[in-house]
Amino acid sequence: MEVRQGVFYGVGVGPGDPELLTTKALRTLERCSVIAAPRTKSGEMLALDIVRQAMPLEGKTILPLEFTMSRDPAVLRASRLRASETIAARLSAGQDVAMLNLGDVSIYATFGYLMDMLTGEGYKAVMVPGVPSFCAVAARLGASLTTVSSPLHILPGGSSSLAEQLDLPGTKVLMKSGRQLPQAAEVLRQKGLLEKAAMVRDCGLPTEQVCRDLTRLPEETGYFATVIVKE
Repeated sequence: MEVRQGVFYGVGVGPGDPELLTTKALRTLERCSVIAAPRTKSGEMLALDIVRQAMPLEGKTILPLEFTMSRDPAVLRASRLRASETIAARLSAGQDVAMLNLGDVSIYATFGYLMDMLTGEGYKAVMVPGVPSFCAVAARLGASLTTVSSPLHILPGGSSSLAEQLDLPGTKVLMKSGRQLPQAAEVLRQKGLLEKAAMVRDCGLPTEQVCRDLTRLPEETGYFATVIVKE
């Protein structure tokens, strides 16, 4: 008898507040017997911690996934390949696997790379959207991101072409700006945009920090810092 292949789900868990987990995300996690979650070198599993506050995980198999922060393409691919092989073993055994992703599963999410690898091997993948971090940040700041005639641009905070990208019309969101915040702030200053920018770090987490004045940067911003620039 042929064993049923499991389905690979990418589940967006929102930026940090467990109340922002969607009903669909929770139902998907309830169905899946295996929960795959990124784990840092220090052993932290932030996405899993968020889910634990919203639902019980007794009886679930927790599958830690370790990804490198290296910018070397070969090192990155090797890390993702190891993760995809770990997940494939579960899928081949007929187990549904839900991979947790902070924010939304389609925005700067490692799931996308694994999805391409696994669907290329014939496995089925399903994306379950989540609340994007920049939407939660906008709500925290009480700021509307767009108008009927104003576009929205999502930019990586450490982009080498940030100065050019900031010339785009409309609102700019600088994602994952923490480590590059001093450099990004200097570019904003040069562009005359520093006073039009605000930042939220760790939105929805106990360590949340709101900074409406980027002329006075906090000493530490962490990895999950999002800047919104409104013109």
